[in-house]
Amino acid sequence: MKTRKELKQAYLRTPKEMGVYRIRNVKNDRSFVAASRDIKARLNRHRMSLKTNNDSNKALQADWLHYGQEAFIFEVLDVLKPLDIPDYNPSDDLNVLEEMWLEKLQPYEPEGYHPIKKAVKATKSDSVA
Repeated sequence: MKTRKELKQAYLRTPKEMGVYRIRNVKNDRSFVAASRDIKARLNRHRMSLKTNNDSNKALQADWLHYGQEAFIFEVLDVLKPLDIPDYNPSDDLNVLEEMWLEKLQPYEPEGYHPIKKAVKATKSDSVA
């Protein structure tokens, strides 16, 4: 029988599924998309913060309260397989993957739960002749 300490160490050594996830409202098709190093844990934190009326995304929280938890699905969009390199840091790869999904799904207000991205406007003085 393994001790509690051994079980905890085994858990910490277990690779976590990392990648991009989405929280989608099936009633109005609005989505929230993000990347995480531990998708399962992150989705659990989202569920808990929404259930306790404490999510940082106010629009998502408002719809959760309005439609109820049955209106939402939590799904994994893409999984990042870690590179077999010592000291591999997946942050840059996760950021690229997240940006790809944000570009593909465009989950920006009012159709999604992300604030509208501010486009960089080029002025005549910025253009190169």
